[in-house]
Amino acid sequence: MNDVTPLGSVKFLKVSEVAALLRVSKMSVYRLIHAGDLEAVKFGRNFRVPEHAVSVYLRDSFYDVG
Repeated sequence: MNDVTPLGSVKFLKVSEVAALLRVSKMSVYRLIHAGDLEAVKFGRNFRVPEHAVSVYLRDSFYDVG
């Protein structure tokens, strides 16, 4: 089965938009990207983050403190 999402249906976010969604600094988002914790695509000198990657990152970041 093919798990590839058609490119036309992928919404890409700027680093600043991801930072605003997560309520962190842009530098924190760059750190996540460079560490490989947040999926991103590089267009020239700019990174774009697929919207689904933010959801995946948040889902994988939850942990039980109990």
